[in-house]
Amino acid sequence: QVQVVESGGGLVQPGGSLRLSCRVFNGLTFSSYTIRWYRQAPGKERELVAEISAGGDTTYPVSVKERFSLSRDNAKSMASLQMNNLKPDDTAVYYCNAQFKFLRYWGQGTQVTVSS
Repeated sequence: QVQVVESGGGLVQPGGSLRLSCRVFNGLTFSSYTIRWYRQAPGKERELVAEISAGGDTTYPVSVKERFSLSRDNAKSMASLQMNNLKPDDTAVYYCNAQFKFLRYWGQGTQVTVSS
């Protein structure tokens, strides 16, 4: 059974940084997946915050583009989301998604709280 596991969430002050990690177990070769990070704040819809293709191309929405950076290390079967200059509006549960063609796998999420 394919497992997607996120880690690295926590409490950080405004302006601070966090690094989230996403690992995929028991699936295809990690390099085959497109990896996406989503977030969902209370009372809001889930939104995409970063994507990295199997080829390494990245995409970000305007809201995070200059602050978030997604990378992948296929040798470690891991993708990392570096989040800088965090704002209270970034507070949410962050979810990693791994996709290969029509197959999509979700992690359980990791909480990020930005507060002073």
